[in-house]
Amino acid sequence: MKRLLLEKLVEWKEKKHRKPLILWGARQVGKTWLMKEFGSSYFSNSVYISFYNNSRLSSIFKEDADVKKIINFIEVNRHVTITPGETLLIFDEIQESPEVVESLKYFCEDAPEYHIVAAGSLLGVSIHEGCSFPVGKVDELRLFPMNFREFLLAMGEDRLFEYVSNSDYEKVNEFSSLYRDLFKKYVCTGGMPEVVSRFIENYDLNEARELQLSILSQFEGDFGKHVSANELPRIRMTWQSLPMQLAKENKKFFFGQVKEGARQKDFEKAIQWLVDAGLVYKVNKVKKPAMPLKSYIDFSSYKLFLIDVGLLGAMSELDIESVIQGNDIFVEFKGALIEQYVLEQLVSDTKYTPYYYSGEKSTYETDFLIQKSKDVVPIEVKAETNLKSKSLRVYHDKFSPELALRISSSDYIDQGWMKNIPLWCVVTI
Repeated sequence: MKRLLLEKLVEWKEKKHRKPLILWGARQVGKTWLMKEFGSSYFSNSVYISFYNNSRLSSIFKEDADVKKIINFIEVNRHVTITPGETLLIFDEIQESPEVVESLKYFCEDAPEYHIVAAGSLLGVSIHEGCSFPVGKVDELRLFPMNFREFLLAMGEDRLFEYVSNSDYEKVNEFSSLYRDLFKKYVCTGGMPEVVSRFIENYDLNEARELQLSILSQFEGDFGKHVSANELPRIRMTWQSLPMQLAKENKKFFFGQVKEGARQKDFEKAIQWLVDAGLVYKVNKVKKPAMPLKSYIDFSSYKLFLIDVGLLGAMSELDIESVIQGNDIFVEFKGALIEQYVLEQLVSDTKYTPYYYSGEKSTYETDFLIQKSKDVVPIEVKAETNLKSKSLRVYHDKFSPELALRISSSDYIDQGWMKNIPLWCVVTI
């Protein structure tokens, strides 16, 4: 399997002013595999240390901030030689040992010659709970579930990957039936690496679903391990409401659908925990579609999306054949899956931060807004080939954007006022 973030890790390795690197990402997205693959492919040797139930190695970080002594301790205990420039040090599950997180500052200041990559599944939660973060002393990258381009590579479709990556719309349109078939499979499997790997091995979507349910169970198991008894019910209710929230035509998060009479302040901590854990994406509404979008965020209105489209299908108990065959059952929920899919591609395979906007009294709504160079670009997502874009047209007539995009299962076409981008080409926008 190939993860595109590996290229960013190689760039980090060669940086002149390199700092210790923190690899962010939720549980099961492949952080450990990627760090080990990076070490074996680009270093003479690597030393992997997991701090999960590893009190012996954690103790040296608690006792001493001298990085030379820490290096020596690791060498003696692991019977290895750590050579700057040749050895990759991998610190995994660092949320289990706050002192390891804090030590990255000293590695940056006192021993920048060492290559250190660190990760932790619930590191975002730990930081917000008081673990001291070495601000300005680390480089950072984020790993998401496999995006559609990575899925193409995993399926051995290198040519199809190249056509999308090079924005070769003529070839993309020529092979649209192949892309459509692979897209449906991706919507079923999602991008969790273990699920994709097993699907490629056995080509069994039912087995993929079983793995997805297992992953969801592990996620919910984390709730009980890392959350107070007081907050646990709210996190579970928020998490379990997501398929219903996304199935609505208006996908704004409504607290009344979590619990009758619920208010935002009752669930703010629960939502933030899920965001910090990397299990949901939060897409804020903007009060005005103007530059810079971040300045116009409406913090009281937002959409919440799941980490992975395959997991959304599993949580929703959506029949797999309905997705593959595209029958009426799938049609009912298709909008939720497709918008979820597009959101994932935007955050994992483009440089853009997605927002959304709705007109006064919600008479129309853009599914997403992005800031591209000096322009604000509205994006409408269509599940089917029925391409009537009423909301996008209303937005265009009101704000006259330089570029308006519709993402659908139809071929690429430039209609002057708007471009239609195939679902499998989100990276090209």
